[in-house]
Amino acid sequence: MLAPSLQGLIACAANNSGALVRMNRPEVALRGAGGYGLLRPAGRELALPEGFNYSVLSYPGKRMSDGHPTPNAFDGMAAFPLPNGNIRLIRNHENRDPAGTAQVRGDPGRVYDPRAGGGTTSLEVKIASNGSATLVRDFVSLGGTLVNCAGGPTPWGTWLTCEETVEGRASGRGEEHGYVFEVPALAEEQVRSVPLKAMGRFIHEAVAVDPGTGVVYETEDRQLAGFYRFIPNTRGALAEGGALQMLAVDGRPNYDTAIGQQMGQTIPVSWVPIENPDLGGPADPAAVFGQGFAKGGARFSRLEGCWWGDGGVFFHATNGGDAKVGQVWFYRPQGANRGSLTLVFESPSAAVLDAPDNITVSPRRGIVMCEDGGGEQMVRGLTPEGRIFDFARNILNAREFAGACFSPTGRTLFLNIQGSTLDAGTEMGVTVAIHGPWEDGAL
Repeated sequence: MLAPSLQGLIACAANNSGALVRMNRPEVALRGAGGYGLLRPAGRELALPEGFNYSVLSYPGKRMSDGHPTPNAFDGMAAFPLPNGNIRLIRNHENRDPAGTAQVRGDPGRVYDPRAGGGTTSLEVKIASNGSATLVRDFVSLGGTLVNCAGGPTPWGTWLTCEETVEGRASGRGEEHGYVFEVPALAEEQVRSVPLKAMGRFIHEAVAVDPGTGVVYETEDRQLAGFYRFIPNTRGALAEGGALQMLAVDGRPNYDTAIGQQMGQTIPVSWVPIENPDLGGPADPAAVFGQGFAKGGARFSRLEGCWWGDGGVFFHATNGGDAKVGQVWFYRPQGANRGSLTLVFESPSAAVLDAPDNITVSPRRGIVMCEDGGGEQMVRGLTPEGRIFDFARNILNAREFAGACFSPTGRTLFLNIQGSTLDAGTEMGVTVAIHGPWEDGAL
């Protein structure tokens, strides 16, 4: 059975005889039909549709509540409810400073690697009745990690932050990298950084967790990338280990998903084991992928953000498609070792959708897509019927959008502009909270 959000899209991709066809001209969702209308400057950072406004919560260099300056390189993020009614945001910092100049964040006694400048910060945010937000307090929550790109929330109230690199001691670092780390949403101070090595050492991007089973799905940001799942030995206790597997298309070993795909077509898939998940490193960053590929695993073109919704995982292939500017895929689990893979959307040109990166699913079943292309930096929306529309434009700088996530009530969208990924960089990141008439469209 297809996810509800896919049914209208498949109808759009079928001709009158019912046969699936390639859809080369995606429909645009106009105001009142899923979209929100034309964008206009809503402040010095963003252009938004009429009726939407935002507040700035955080920017680099600002002194945080723990006394540390806010790091730059804002990336993946998620929102969690707090017992006092406020919201906890946990935000990645994709710092890429070399080992010799990296500045460790937070308490040196709790970091993983003193020669790595990435990590996470946690923000407590209060939401007003109209959806506007104000910062209550913020602090470093994880330090000594590297290139913390995306990640994902868990049903047990933690944030999984992912390292998008496999650098290590050979490149001057104090520890090996390429792992997933866990940060509790309820933590009120910096936690110790412990790598979850059973989840694999590779160029991680994002994760999404099945709330029913606790299985964690993982994406890999390489030109030849795999889509993985981690089956924990104990649900919600990832540090206790588990099994890592890679997706394969039934009867089609080494299936190439990047070209010649049909929107709406459902492909039966299963999973092959990764025998040594901690094999990757600078000498062979594709070591984990190679294990799965040797068993028939499928190849994707640069997998980026993923998010659980409609009973499965939506995820981006940022370079996928015949035009090489992006695909949106949906995986639905079916039993212990099987599932289905559906191409939800493929961009025909950069003008429609350009290198989709972070993704989230709205409470209204629309999809929010943060671009990371070479032109204007946009946030696009996708309706449940498969129509695309513009939602936000970066007017602050040329850096990508990241970290899109909704508050638990769905009334506030939190969003990052990344900023520089080096401490010496001059482009500023920013975290904002957007509110407005969501009910007027698909988001």
